[in-house]
Amino acid sequence: MMILSVSSVTYLEWATQSIRDSRATTAEVQASHLCEAGVQDVLLSLWIPFKQTQMFVDMDSTLAGASEANPMLAVTDDVSGVGRYASAVIGYTTPAADPFRRIVTVRSVGWLDTNNNGALDANESSMTVDVTANYELARSGIFDYTYFINNYGWMSGFNATTLLVNGDMRANGNFDFITGTGTINGSMIASVNTKLDPPAAGIVNNLPVKESDSSYAATVANGATPHRTRMRQAYNPAIHGAIGSAEFEQWRDLVFFSEAQIQSNRVFGAAAMDSTGTKKWERTSTGATPTTATLDTEPTEELVMPDLSDISRYQTMAQTYQNDKQFFGDGTANPNYMGNPGSANPFNGDGTPNVNYSGAYLDVWHDPDGSGPLAPGWVRATTDGVFTGSAVLIGTTTHPIRIHGPVVFTQDVAIKGTVSGRGTIYTGRNVHVIGSVRYLNPPDFTGSSMSTIEGRNEQRDMLGLAARGSVIMGNPVTFSNPYPLSYMQPPFTKGRYDEQGNYIPPFNAMEIDSTGRRLYQSVLPDSWINSAAEGVNQVDAVIYTNFCGGGNVGTAGGGMTVNGTLIARDEAIVTWSLPIRMNYDTRIRERGPDRNPLIDLNLPRSPTMLRSTWQDRGFVRKGF
Repeated sequence: MMILSVSSVTYLEWATQSIRDSRATTAEVQASHLCEAGVQDVLLSLWIPFKQTQMFVDMDSTLAGASEANPMLAVTDDVSGVGRYASAVIGYTTPAADPFRRIVTVRSVGWLDTNNNGALDANESSMTVDVTANYELARSGIFDYTYFINNYGWMSGFNATTLLVNGDMRANGNFDFITGTGTINGSMIASVNTKLDPPAAGIVNNLPVKESDSSYAATVANGATPHRTRMRQAYNPAIHGAIGSAEFEQWRDLVFFSEAQIQSNRVFGAAAMDSTGTKKWERTSTGATPTTATLDTEPTEELVMPDLSDISRYQTMAQTYQNDKQFFGDGTANPNYMGNPGSANPFNGDGTPNVNYSGAYLDVWHDPDGSGPLAPGWVRATTDGVFTGSAVLIGTTTHPIRIHGPVVFTQDVAIKGTVSGRGTIYTGRNVHVIGSVRYLNPPDFTGSSMSTIEGRNEQRDMLGLAARGSVIMGNPVTFSNPYPLSYMQPPFTKGRYDEQGNYIPPFNAMEIDSTGRRLYQSVLPDSWINSAAEGVNQVDAVIYTNFCGGGNVGTAGGGMTVNGTLIARDEAIVTWSLPIRMNYDTRIRERGPDRNPLIDLNLPRSPTMLRSTWQDRGFVRKGF
């Protein structure tokens, strides 16, 4: 009997302890969830205004001096039926030499508030965690697309031979082929967007024609194909590596592959992606019915678009820019490297602009009419990368527009002709493309060695056009209703809501701004625009606009080709001749283990937030 009694007591104690341990484990899990709720509360309160303003001004003001002894942005709340949390920012830093990034450290305490007094008492279990998050204005994913529209993507009036897109297309809303489709050798992407008015269900309404791999490869190889050297390569395992290999991972985002598949947990190849999921599709002719197969049921998400409202940020970038690339990928020395003795001064000894200068600049050839004291010669239009006011920029094959790095024109730029160099023109108002814009030394994506192709193209010309206002193509003096002005105003353009629920009216090109001009017009005199404008048949550029990308193209015949990207909130381009061609310039696409583009154009950035560390500072067990 004694032995049995001792055993019974031992068993009861063991069972009681097991129950206590189980309850303690449950309490620890609950406290962990409470900590997470507190972290999310703080991070979200920072993220929403940062996403909207795309500036660090408010964050810097709110969190300056945050420390363990001086916590900032403290919040406390309860989770019904579970407990409470108290959280605050205890660290806020800017990494050295990185003005586009902030590191935020949040401490969060979660406890089981058993007496519901809103305070952590000595007899209540609790957990403390520290979480670090990176808020960054990073390279935007919108530049992965040859055509990206923030509001509604649309195409109308095309067929398989008159619209030829070699690259991916995306909209932060529906993507509609209103009449006809075209040939799209790339992915088609739409996303749900409840901020649009009316809200978008995020649907690609019709699947276009898409070439097979063999057909696409033959098109690129055909010497008669216009702009074939500007087209992405067709995937070839002999050149780009077997699917799944390290070589393949390096080049997968730079090639066309018709048979989409999931590889390494993401899509490889041309897929249709929208709110219903991801599908591969096949449609090789207009008369064929598209066939599809589902690859993933996860819906797509909106991509945050950069905001150029604060042009001063880019003025500072231009003024402080220094070229820090010592060598190109093929080992060639970079003459503009900031460490070179010959790159230190903006001007040569004779007063002419130094093309090897390491800072940002834009040069034009000045050819006076002979009535003034100036002789023909190169003129540096910018001072420390900035030009105050508006300018007409015209380049020829003999005297191209020369650009290096990011430059800012505080009002309008009207541009046409030949461009040499690598850089981005930012404008405080509009970019007016008043004629074709072509590279003096364009890239060539053909060949059997990707490293050779990359080494060659890294040193070829590349231009970014980024407008705080709109990018208008053609001669705006001749614009009328319905073409293109009816597509630049309501009801065709639509309003939307910002992150705070405030309504933003639709873009209306007929509105008059503070300059006294309509939004589609230039502040430059009409006589200047009329004398310089000609038909727009080709634009070699990465085009970004805060508002509308629109106008008249192909007015002199010959169709229209964009070698680069067209990225806008609203798109209103009317073409007066066919075909329309778009070829994505893969040099701005991130690649390799460091995820850098081949050419860094210092393009507009988008807000991102990434949690990097979670440190459990311990669970305090009480009452178990």
